[in-house]
Amino acid sequence: MLKNSIWRQYNSENSFRGLLAKFCRLSEVDLIEDDKALYNVLKAKLTKKELKLFAMDSANESDEAIKSEFLYNDEELEKAKFKLYKKLKQDKVRFSFRAGSEDTQGYED
Repeated sequence: MLKNSIWRQYNSENSFRGLLAKFCRLSEVDLIEDDKALYNVLKAKLTKKELKLFAMDSANESDEAIKSEFLYNDEELEKAKFKLYKKLKQDKVRFSFRAGSEDTQGYED
């Protein structure tokens, strides 16, 4: 499951569920049960660049590696991280990860 995803390029396990719960301020129990469906909603809500940044940052990649991947300087990296984690905290985004709110039609791996 999710073998070829952006997440798995940087993380050895599908550990995004716990991280989403943490950053979205939701309980893991409230999240969509199926990891694939949850990941599809995550892909739909974030841009490819944001998803890759989330995966790299969650895998504890060094800031230098992230900056070279995205061609950011220190200030741009901090702004990108701030924007990403702010987006995950927005009600319209975080509530889309809740069970019963999934709309994953057309987002298949």
